[in-house]
Amino acid sequence: MELGEAIRRRRMVRRYDPQRRVSEEVVIAALERATRAPSAGFSQGSDFLVLRSAAERTAFWDATTDAAAGGQPDSWLQGLMTAPTLVLCLSDPDHYLERYAEVDKGWTDRDPTRWPVPYWDVDTGMAAMLLLLTAVEDGLGACFFGVPPDRHTAVRAALGIPENRRFVGVVSLGYAVPHQRSPSLRRGRRPLTEVTHWGRFGEPGPLAAPSVGEDGGARGAHDPAPADRSPRSPG
Repeated sequence: MELGEAIRRRRMVRRYDPQRRVSEEVVIAALERATRAPSAGFSQGSDFLVLRSAAERTAFWDATTDAAAGGQPDSWLQGLMTAPTLVLCLSDPDHYLERYAEVDKGWTDRDPTRWPVPYWDVDTGMAAMLLLLTAVEDGLGACFFGVPPDRHTAVRAALGIPENRRFVGVVSLGYAVPHQRSPSLRRGRRPLTEVTHWGRFGEPGPLAAPSVGEDGGARGAHDPAPADRSPRSPG
């Protein structure tokens, strides 16, 4: 599958066929591709915790929801809980601080304030995106979702996650079944003319809306005058 097609077909899938497992080989191949994501200084400070058995997934859902206490999840959560595979995407800031303390970088103070943008989270997010795109190529559905902050401690305890790992998100994997589209999609996609800037913030560049020519036809700012009328011809 071409990359462009995978990008166009990617969707957040929130309900899966619980009877169809994702093979171990497919999961491993997806993880291998995720490790191809770029990382600052080639620090590679991402970890992926894979949950495939029913017991492992139940431990996660019990720690992140009120299911263990008899709480009833909403329809959105019920759908996600059908996923046969979960991949927790974790970042490791210490990996970056140690890498940048090496001779070729020289930040020996290991000061995290040198990083106004936490690239350990950014890079792990890019790895998660590769998981999402790989799922499309493999005929799978996938969804990226977060872990509620007030549940981090419980998830760490349930799954043995070290304190220095940060929760970037979770990718669910499985075979999609029909389900209601997210109502958020009604917002529509922001047009390219609204989200891109050329040369200076606010400048539309080549994406500027076409102007209306004197002959009533639309043309861009740099289009020539109509062929049947030169700039010197009188009124």
